[in-house]
Order: sequence, then structure tokens, then C-alpha cells
Amino acid sequence: METKIAIQGIKGSFHHQVAKDYFYQNVIVDECLSFEELVDSLLKGNSEQAVMAIENSIAGPIIPNYALIDKNNLHIIGEHYLDIIQNLMALPGQKIEDIQEVHSHPMALLQCMDFLKKYPNIKLVEDKDTAETARRIHENQIKGIAAIASITAAEMYNLEIIAPSIQTIDNNMTRFVILKKENSFVSEEEINRASIKFELDHKRGSLAAVLNVMSDCKLNLTKIQSLPKIETPWKYSFFVDVTFEKYEDYAKAKALVSIMAHYFKVLGEYKNTKPLLESPN
Repeated sequence: METKIAIQGIKGSFHHQVAKDYFYQNVIVDECLSFEELVDSLLKGNSEQAVMAIENSIAGPIIPNYALIDKNNLHIIGEHYLDIIQNLMALPGQKIEDIQEVHSHPMALLQCMDFLKKYPNIKLVEDKDTAETARRIHENQIKGIAAIASITAAEMYNLEIIAPSIQTIDNNMTRFVILKKENSFVSEEEINRASIKFELDHKRGSLAAVLNVMSDCKLNLTKIQSLPKIETPWKYSFFVDVTFEKYEDYAKAKALVSIMAHYFKVLGEYKNTKPLLESPN
């Protein structure tokens, strides 16, 4: 039986590319126009799992998505890293000299601005989605307009890549998480990463004490982000990602932090798949 995967965007988007990489090529996707719609797809049973972008190596964490996962009690069961490669594409047979406008998502345009500045006569037009732009060019056979999108979009919508890999910064990687409504069993031998949330009172040294416990338990803190609790002034929620070599070290830290924190919650325990881009400390 095939599993239906919710993605943000349409086929040919980077979310679709991650779904294909993680769940293999012949994946059935539920195309969602927003992350809120993606969550609803899971909650209503329209899909069994979902792919959600959670942070970018340049832009940083997507905090609203952490809040969506937490608010709807979803479970992170895995992760996938994708190198974001942007490509300029148009209907076959066209050259860069034939292009009058480039349409794409505002972030994609910004990521490729150094390349685009070389062609000041080309008009830049912001659009809602990279893959949607590529699909529209294909369906309407629009000449003179190019899209910036993924290789997957070019292949899916039969567009020709005029200029490959035009992003300004090469090491632009986005981390995606795999979500389910119910938690999936992963053996403790495989688990070496966790996403947790805790809340602390506004007291001097409270956060430092928690971080010291994590350090003493041999956890590597890979990300920490705070959010104020709107309904409770001077209290903060902290979303934290940690990696570890031994599950028992994490289990010890989890037990201690759950006692120290005003509120503690596990968003997911799963296998770390981060590629080694740099030498370890």
C-alpha cells in the first residue's frame, strides 16, 4: 500500500523533491498551498505523513513551523537535508537573450540576485511558488518568460534549463522534517537526535542551569530558539534540537530537564542525517 505524503507547494517544488528522496521516487503527494493546510491534511487523515521545511542554513529556523508542530501535537519522525540549487528555465529553444521577465518566489529571486544583476533589462516578477511558475509557463506555452526553480520542476514541466545553479551562495541547505500525527517507533539504537520544547520561569540562571545539564549529559546543542508566551508575560518557550551518541545520556538529560522546567515536551526522537559539511569540533 502506497503512503500519501503532504507537501507544501505543488509537484516540482523542493518539498516534492524531498518527498521523492526520502520516500523514493514513486511517491503520492497531497499538494498543500500553505503549511497550515499541510497540517490539516495530516489531522484530517488526507495524508499519512508530511514533509515540512524547518530551517535554512542562511535564513535560519522557520519558527512558525515549530509552533505549528507543537500546537497540533505532531511528531517529528525523521529529517532530510536538501541542497537548494536554483536554475533558470524556460520553454525549450530559448536563450537568455530571449527572456524579458523572470518569475519566481521572492526568496528564490533574492537567492539569485548576483546572477540576475548581470541582466538589468530583464524584469523580475515575484510569484507565490517556484514550481507553480514553471507549471504555468509549460501549460500556457509562454515564451519570453523564465522561471527560477528546481531541476525536478524543469523535468516535470518539460522546461529547458538556460542557466544551471545560479544561486549566489552555493552552500544553501534547507532542513526538512518528516511528520506524523502519531509517533512512530524508532529503536533506541537508531535515535541520536531529538527536538524538545520546554518553558522556564523568568529567573536568573534558569536557562543556564538547563544548558549545563545538557552539557553534563554529553548532549550537543545544535539549535535553540526562544518564543515569548503571549498569554503569560515574562515566560518563554524554548525549542531545542540536540544530538547525542548514547540514548541513555539523552534519557538522563530528559528526566532532569523535565523536573527543572515549568513545562517539558518531546516533539520528536529520530535519526540524525545531517551531512558533514565541516570538520567536527
